[in-house]
Amino acid sequence: MTFLSRFLLSGLALAGLYTAPDVAAQSANRVKQSANRTPASQGVTQYVDPFIGTGFHGHVFLGANVPFGAVQLGPTLLGPMGLADGWDWCSGYHNTDSLMIGFSHTHLSGTGIGDLGDVLIMPTTGPVHLTKGMPRNSQSGYASHFSHSNEIARPGYYRVKLDRYNIDAELTATERVGLHRYTFPKTSDAHILIDLEQGIGWDKSIDTKLEKVNDSTLVGYRLSKGWAADQRLYFAIVLSRPVANFALYNDQTAASGTSLTSAKTKGILSFTTKAGETVLLKVGISPVSSANALANIRAELPHWQFDQVRSNADASWNRELGKVQATSSDRARLTTFYTALYHTMIAPSIFNDHNGDYRGTDKKVYLKAPFTNLTTFSLWDTYRAANPLYTLLQPQRMGDMVNSMLAIYEQQGSLPIWPLMGNETNTMPGNSSLPIISDAILKGVPGIDANRAYAAMKASAMRDPRGLKFVRNLQFIPADSMVESVAQGLEYAIDDWAVAQVAKKLGKADDYAYFSKRAKAYQHYFDPTTKFMRGRVSETAWRTPFSPVESRHMKDDFAEGNAWQYTWLVPHDVEGLMTLMGGEQPFTKKLDSLFVVKAKMGAEASNDITGLIGQYAHGNEPSHHITYLYAYVGQPWKTADKVRYIMDSLYSARPDGLCGNEDVGQMSAWYVLSAMGFYPVNPANGAYVFGSPVFDAITLRLPDNKSFSINVRNNSARNRYIKTMTLNGKPYTRSYIRHQDLLNGGTLIIDMSDKPSSAWGTAPADRPKSIY
Repeated sequence: MTFLSRFLLSGLALAGLYTAPDVAAQSANRVKQSANRTPASQGVTQYVDPFIGTGFHGHVFLGANVPFGAVQLGPTLLGPMGLADGWDWCSGYHNTDSLMIGFSHTHLSGTGIGDLGDVLIMPTTGPVHLTKGMPRNSQSGYASHFSHSNEIARPGYYRVKLDRYNIDAELTATERVGLHRYTFPKTSDAHILIDLEQGIGWDKSIDTKLEKVNDSTLVGYRLSKGWAADQRLYFAIVLSRPVANFALYNDQTAASGTSLTSAKTKGILSFTTKAGETVLLKVGISPVSSANALANIRAELPHWQFDQVRSNADASWNRELGKVQATSSDRARLTTFYTALYHTMIAPSIFNDHNGDYRGTDKKVYLKAPFTNLTTFSLWDTYRAANPLYTLLQPQRMGDMVNSMLAIYEQQGSLPIWPLMGNETNTMPGNSSLPIISDAILKGVPGIDANRAYAAMKASAMRDPRGLKFVRNLQFIPADSMVESVAQGLEYAIDDWAVAQVAKKLGKADDYAYFSKRAKAYQHYFDPTTKFMRGRVSETAWRTPFSPVESRHMKDDFAEGNAWQYTWLVPHDVEGLMTLMGGEQPFTKKLDSLFVVKAKMGAEASNDITGLIGQYAHGNEPSHHITYLYAYVGQPWKTADKVRYIMDSLYSARPDGLCGNEDVGQMSAWYVLSAMGFYPVNPANGAYVFGSPVFDAITLRLPDNKSFSINVRNNSARNRYIKTMTLNGKPYTRSYIRHQDLLNGGTLIIDMSDKPSSAWGTAPADRPKSIY
């Protein structure tokens, strides 16, 4: 869960300031409002509810964007203590809050850390305020109350009424341009505030500029530090009408002239408006320059047709979401599914200009790149399911992702860990770009130079930082030399396996042998006495004392988890883990126990350890493959039981419908793949393990005009077990399917039953394995 509770859980501490809303009533009101005020989509976007995950600890982005767009234009709420940086406000929005401070153009989704929130714009009326106010005294600033019943959110569109000012605010977007439409009341004191100080979470402005170019055009930049230590964003603003009065402020001190550079630059645009008069703003952003931001506006949005832009955004979402066609009479299930698929496409986000220019991690500008540069890679999370989903449904974009990572390697000397807006954050264990690149190469994603990629993979795996020198010299990371040593070591073993497979493909026999040996390093963390992975301080001694359930966040040998959860993190060699545990029966017995052991993890446990079933923690990524391990011992019905339970109890079509933070698409990708009926236990070995499909039919729209259809017969909540299958008319008894089988196209027919099958998927030859 991406560094989750390294944020103070301010939202819980301040529960007295916020009253949890009636989420069911909110959903009903929004449906009614939406039907009355916006045209209904005829495509699958009708099933997307962007409010899912805005409650509990989901941390999802809410607002207007297009798939993978550079702009995430949405509301930023006041948040606890007026800081907008409580853990649950890390996306800028939480559904327990009803105080709006404006609309900013960059947001994160489900990261557990707050950052960005660039170029905040707030329409107001009446006296001018230059601070946002405080929760107990919002009238002291420019914040406005709003009612959740007056919000509408659809893919590519957001609307809300600002009660304090009687202003209707609407937002839509292209890839690099946000479009605002504000409907004002009759007033001689209409204002639009531009606050370049304001950010989200850790983000703090350090240098900002706003300049009036003419009576309807402004340009500037915002340089800030936070999770992204050196973020540089340039912008241009074009208005639909001339500005009657323009005022600049350094924080709260008035400044003369038409241009101001300071750490806390703010601008006020003032008008006289008639009742119902609209003012539109185009805001283009760029990582390179204000000139490029203005060019982005000219290229992507040369007109003022708001409704056309909104319609185009809806069409772009329908095009991407429509690559999966699901059939069900259960509308709530369809809503949960398509919203999950929608959440997988908020990021990675475009990080270049319309002409291809972008700024690298070395802060140099690269002109007219031949690929679409991307950022916001939550790799430790997404390598498990989101990236394999992209490989399946978005192969061209997956090629851009890999080429973005390779460019980062060439700029900083190592493949990225968690890159954000031209910065390496070094967040989370391992180097999860390695299995992602391996998966793309082995599955034949187009546009990737395999030799160039392998050189970057090998060089990154041979570096010293972050514990790798211990892996090379000792085969394990000593627990007294590095925090989270077991988590690091297990992730590195997965990474090394991925490097080995690419070496094998390229005929590099020596490298294949070397990295295959390193991929076995997980064995050094397995204690044959306790049968758990645990911290080792030397070749002959374990860290003591040891408790398999205790978790001490950022102080022990695991990252946001405990030994019960991490013991299973060997997806690249399940057979080897089984051998360590003593064979199939002990392995299965311990796996059964995982889901029933009840024990407290201690007062210092990570807040990321959520969605608990026994010690299984679905709210955090290291557990995501575990339910599918039963297929490896010939008991696929246990996978079906648990996968169905998780889908039914830990996901829903409500604001609190995620059991943990969304992690830039990973939590949702697990649901998308599981609902379709399969999941990549080992993300880079080209196989998907079957679970329990929930839809009557699924059709995947694949490259080269091919499709793969899954027809599920006799399916219901009770009939959750796979009885038999046929693939293209022939009996299919394996409990897994290969990636190439999907790409070839065809039809899979699955017959379901209310009783586990003693035949399907149980024979040793029909079980998944680590290498094919």
